[in-house]
Amino acid sequence: MIFATFTFIFFALEGSIMAQGLNLGLGVPLWAGYAVSTIIIFPLVIYGMKVLSKLQLWTTPLWLILMVLPFVYLLVTHPESIDSFFAYQGENGNGATDLGSIMLAAGVCLSLIAQIAEQIDYLRFMPPRTPANNRRWWTAMILAGPGWVLFGALKQVIGLFLAVYIIANVADGAAIANQPVYQFLEIYQDILPAPVALALAVILVVISQVKINVTNAYSGSLAWTNSFTRVTKRYPGRIVFLAVNLLIALVLMEANMFDFLNTILGFYANCGMSWIVVVASDIVFNKYLLKLSPKKPEFRRGMLYAINPVGFGAMLVSAGVSIAAFFGLLGSTIQPYSPLVAIGLALILPPIFAIATKGRYYLRRVDDGIDLPMDDELGNPSDAVLACHVCRQEYERPDMVGCETHDSVICSLCLSTDRLKDHVLPPEPKTAATAEDLPAAV
Repeated sequence: MIFATFTFIFFALEGSIMAQGLNLGLGVPLWAGYAVSTIIIFPLVIYGMKVLSKLQLWTTPLWLILMVLPFVYLLVTHPESIDSFFAYQGENGNGATDLGSIMLAAGVCLSLIAQIAEQIDYLRFMPPRTPANNRRWWTAMILAGPGWVLFGALKQVIGLFLAVYIIANVADGAAIANQPVYQFLEIYQDILPAPVALALAVILVVISQVKINVTNAYSGSLAWTNSFTRVTKRYPGRIVFLAVNLLIALVLMEANMFDFLNTILGFYANCGMSWIVVVASDIVFNKYLLKLSPKKPEFRRGMLYAINPVGFGAMLVSAGVSIAAFFGLLGSTIQPYSPLVAIGLALILPPIFAIATKGRYYLRRVDDGIDLPMDDELGNPSDAVLACHVCRQEYERPDMVGCETHDSVICSLCLSTDRLKDHVLPPEPKTAATAEDLPAAV
């Protein structure tokens, strides 16, 4: 749910930027631009990741050229802009360092950490890792996984650099410096005739926002669907929640969220950091040091308890306390540092909870009732195909579980929608789960 929330918040942010571009270039009213930036995404996302991958591939060369050109132009023709950038002393111009303000800004940046889950939606299409592609596989995984942080930071620095240049060199630049379409328009106008500059600025903004928002919409629809199915045991289909996600984003845009964006992102950062750091803490401490968490992740219903207090409890405490700090309930002194509160609690609570519960609530079962191995000889998830006896569809081995009432197997989706628990395997005796307990699971 935290990730699903991330996707519609950032869809609304990117859609607002696209609407600004349409307003500047075509005179489209902002309210109509919000609607256009939402509706245009729906048909692109219906067909799933295969179409989205082609869209990203075809648009990337043009996007890179339009994105990098203004930055290179400033560095070559206005080298003094570098000194101006480092000499910039903030809107007050007094050059004073305010750690509280720095942390408020950091909170907005840290809210982007949830994007790591969107990277997973691309990484899950990675080919199997083999001795022949081992180096390329790890390079791609690291760059497209945690390495996205480097590219994200670079884009933020470029955006800040352009904003400072606009503030210093354009009349009333401070009023438009936070709008990307104006950042690029002002620099393109130094290079090209005004109509061409306007066209390129609008094209860049539209391409950028479409590239980002197709991922936000696709990933959000999956997250909403998974959450809804787990709670209600009903599967309405991804398209339903694609529409829900886009509708919420549209409401945010029409409410002019761009004007109070920093507050939204600052608040969300507490939830996002709590979630991600709890996961990281569990991996580092509970899996590898304490060996109380299974090495292999598990997702199938029946293999898991409804709630594991180690992760879920730690996340609730971390997010709850940091949100209280964010709203000043713990005092004004600590208020700007709420993301640090979230990070600190999320880091130390998982191992404390894991030790307290002895790791008993990670796995409800370790045997999924299927004799076939989960991994192949190279350690990749098995590609052996089995037929679900409920929906009659074929799925790969890691998605299947043995059925309690039939001498057959059932897919994870049918198991998730089993309201009567006819197919769910009974729990095994409660024992502490260690890294060796779980067979090679996905």
